[in-house]
Amino acid sequence: MPWEKSFDEEIALEKAMKVFWQKGFEPASIADLLEETGLNRGSLYNAFGGKQQLFVKSLLKYDRDIRQSRLAQLEALDNPKEAIAAFFDTIVAETVADRDHKGCFLINTASEIAAHDEEVNEIVTNGVREIEAFFRRCIEVGQARGDMPEGIDPEDTAKTLLALIVAIRVLGRGVFAEAALLTIANAGKRLICLN
Repeated sequence: MPWEKSFDEEIALEKAMKVFWQKGFEPASIADLLEETGLNRGSLYNAFGGKQQLFVKSLLKYDRDIRQSRLAQLEALDNPKEAIAAFFDTIVAETVADRDHKGCFLINTASEIAAHDEEVNEIVTNGVREIEAFFRRCIEVGQARGDMPEGIDPEDTAKTLLALIVAIRVLGRGVFAEAALLTIANAGKRLICLN
């Protein structure tokens, strides 16, 4: 008799994503995943394949639902300076509101990338590169419109803005309070302002 699914796979994936996001790949045990999702071992393996496959699906879900969605909303603003400022404001607000100090699942995974396979490495690398590309596009459009300084290099500045976002997400996991995170965000915003 074929196996029949008696649960909502998307809800189970959402719950598994939260476990991996909070704990990381290695520390998250199968027992943690079973407890959070409410699945039994057989259902988990039949639906997702195993811990590694579930992690990949969780990371892809986070990337699609959080990172890609956020960038699409910011791109729709059609105001590069406002989009960059909104990115920093949103990241600080989310980091401060994150009482569990989870940070960013993508950046957390990047910090332990050596422990992951090529597939996870590719997901993280593509996600980070797309954030950098978003900043670069914003700067190039802002310069073309005369809203951002001509003297800044779009590629170098995009890398710096990305590094500041990573700093907020990492340091906001318990090292820096809101005031310090705002200082980092404001430094990023100043990079794209006309003097």
